[in-house]
Amino acid sequence: MPPTNNLWHAQRRASLHTETDPTKRYTYLAETTPHIATILGFPSRCSTFPNLHDKTCREIVDLAGTIAIFEPVRLHVRPEDIPRAQQLINERMDGAPPEQKARITLLSVPINHCWVRDTGPVYVRAANADDSSKRYAIDFRFCEWGNKFAERIYNDTEDKIGALKGEVQGGEHNWPTMTETERRENTEFAQRVLELDNRDYPGQPVVRVVSSVRLEGGGIEMDGEGTFMAMESSVAVASRNEGLSREEIETELRRLLDAQKFIWIPGREGLDITDYHIDAEARFIRPGVVVVGRPHPKCQPVYWDVYNEMREILDNSTDAQGRKFDVHEIEEPDPDAVRGDVPGEEMEPAASYVNFYFTNGGLVIPAFGDAVADAKALETLTKLVPERRICQVSVNALPRTGGVLHCTTQQVI
Repeated sequence: MPPTNNLWHAQRRASLHTETDPTKRYTYLAETTPHIATILGFPSRCSTFPNLHDKTCREIVDLAGTIAIFEPVRLHVRPEDIPRAQQLINERMDGAPPEQKARITLLSVPINHCWVRDTGPVYVRAANADDSSKRYAIDFRFCEWGNKFAERIYNDTEDKIGALKGEVQGGEHNWPTMTETERRENTEFAQRVLELDNRDYPGQPVVRVVSSVRLEGGGIEMDGEGTFMAMESSVAVASRNEGLSREEIETELRRLLDAQKFIWIPGREGLDITDYHIDAEARFIRPGVVVVGRPHPKCQPVYWDVYNEMREILDNSTDAQGRKFDVHEIEEPDPDAVRGDVPGEEMEPAASYVNFYFTNGGLVIPAFGDAVADAKALETLTKLVPERRICQVSVNALPRTGGVLHCTTQQVI
């Protein structure tokens, strides 16, 4: 296990090259591009509800074990949490083939959120053909989803207050809360990931690119051929990019991602902690083919409003290559099959089947405990990607705190 003191981090920062040319251009490759590995994060206690922490950890480890069927997994863990993470991995991988076990690597790093799609780097390639084999990664400078420092998941829920007083079942007197130190660790996480990448794989160095636009990886969706989708509510807003117009944001994203056609959906700022990330609503199966989540009939009217706006835009848009979108739907599960009773958890669980994750040769999709909806989602996605092996991972704690599988993963290319 590598040391994690300040001197070591200073040495690693010195060895990580940051590109300073503001005119250099890059290109985002589709998630279906072969991966070197997948990034995952083991949640710290301060980033989760006391009564959901253990279940969240187990779901992350179960996801790691499933992804390891297909490709290497780099599970980032706080130093003090490594024994627990290793214990859960040993339990999850008991009886698994040795090669599958060997694909999971624990990396010691200051981490809190398990939502590495948002906190981690976004790997890209240089747009220049002469430099296209060199590895780059965008650091979008995570800012707690628009500086949401007093959100429910941090300090002020009855669940956490009770744990601090020792009153929650299974709670602890010293349950931690998110402080400025942890928030700084969250912003620096993308850089730490790249330092570890360069330390462990010096033959495949990666260069950090710092974006002038702040956003989260779950807030953008691209097809690998220049088509960009996002909710305006989670990108073109003052909480992330005060003083920048949408046109200025597009200029930077053209440079960083080779985005050629922008599909903007209004979304709803403040509807959830992410301000309505696109990766829970609409995803590319392949260029020209989009799958969208259809709200369950029990969902509140505002979710139907966003869905109808999204469908109208997608049904009347073309992609960067001029193709009309072939749109498919998957209805969300019954929210009553997912909801719990922890104070402060999401009133509308983030139970979206389109928050799936492509792996090398596979597709990992969530199962929420609604047997009919889970089966229908599997059937629909099997028809859309018959060439891939599809695995379902059962989740309950993750959607109750705001995300699913895509939110917790990031591909390394």
